[in-house]
Amino acid sequence: MKLLVSNFSSDGGPMKRAIFDPDHEAFRESCRTFVDRTLRPHHEKHMANHGFGREVWLELGKHGFLGLNVPEEYGGAGVDDLRFSLILAEELSKLAFAYPSCVGIHTNCIAPYLVDLCTEEQKQRWLPGFCSGELITALAMTEASGGSDLAALKTKAVPDGDDWILNGSKTFITNGASADFVLVAARTSPDKGAKGISLFAVEAGMPGFERGRKLDKVGQPESDISELFFGDVRVPAANVIGDIDRGFVYMMERLVAERIGSAVNNISHARQILDETLVYAKERKAFGTPIGSFQANKFTLAELQTLAEVTQAFVDQCVMEAVHGTLTAVDAAKAKWWSAQAQNDILDSCLQLWGGYGYMNEYHVARGWADARASKIWAGSNEIMKELIGRDMGL
Repeated sequence: MKLLVSNFSSDGGPMKRAIFDPDHEAFRESCRTFVDRTLRPHHEKHMANHGFGREVWLELGKHGFLGLNVPEEYGGAGVDDLRFSLILAEELSKLAFAYPSCVGIHTNCIAPYLVDLCTEEQKQRWLPGFCSGELITALAMTEASGGSDLAALKTKAVPDGDDWILNGSKTFITNGASADFVLVAARTSPDKGAKGISLFAVEAGMPGFERGRKLDKVGQPESDISELFFGDVRVPAANVIGDIDRGFVYMMERLVAERIGSAVNNISHARQILDETLVYAKERKAFGTPIGSFQANKFTLAELQTLAEVTQAFVDQCVMEAVHGTLTAVDAAKAKWWSAQAQNDILDSCLQLWGGYGYMNEYHVARGWADARASKIWAGSNEIMKELIGRDMGL
């Protein structure tokens, strides 16, 4: 049998990804330039301030990054291709994991609710500012009494004429301290269980809407995650998102986008730290020899590279399924938990390879290692993802 040697590559390096075309790569260069010019010089300040400020949001809007999937008539780019927003997330994640987290809540999580469920009046009212960066958004689902079990939330809204009176609290809310618009899930029909939840837009300045402290996290200091409190907040009927008592269905439908977005962030972040670790392993010497040449370290790096590429291949396949509208909730759950676990395994091994330097906060690997831990918890914990997969298997 003749061996077609030309089908094989001998130049090393990661496997080439096949899901992007020249337009995507040109957009990636724009994203890289934005990160290098707008974010990187101020990264230390963003960490110290536990947030990156409205000026960054306005710059994101100025460059057209916030409204990629929003129709042009509302100030967006009208791009019907999820890959562009995920490319932005990948490039943001290479600097710090918090950036795609904060921006992704806005662009990948909130945008579908506004575009798909809002009335024409609501779209005209909110989407232009959403796209320009003048309206920062947050998604308020999680409560102190339960995170992944959205059906058990306790925040409630009761009708009062044409308005709703909202009471309750939320925690671990990304963009919570800075948001002008918070999409709040609240119980409206207590007797209906999961079928009695609705969505409300709470805007900054509404009486009774209070923000708690910025939470002191293990990692991701650049993000302003906080608690939110609602005490007799009067929400007008014009701020109801979608139909009353349909909120749980809406959330389940859109969690698929959140989870594939998380998967993209996870593996992109891990590959960046792995690339930096490979450079370090070639340069750092012990006993006069580069540490990467020791068999144990060489094998570890070979395993990490393979794990990263296999994970990337599966996530890329899920991205294309999402682009074509065929990504299932179960496959999104697989991508979310697997990529989160792979990221943490890769970064833990990378930190070990850096030795003592790996435990110093001044090094990217240390910050990345701490940042990554939350990925196994948020967007549905890894255990919940496995529960969903198991149910799909008939277990």
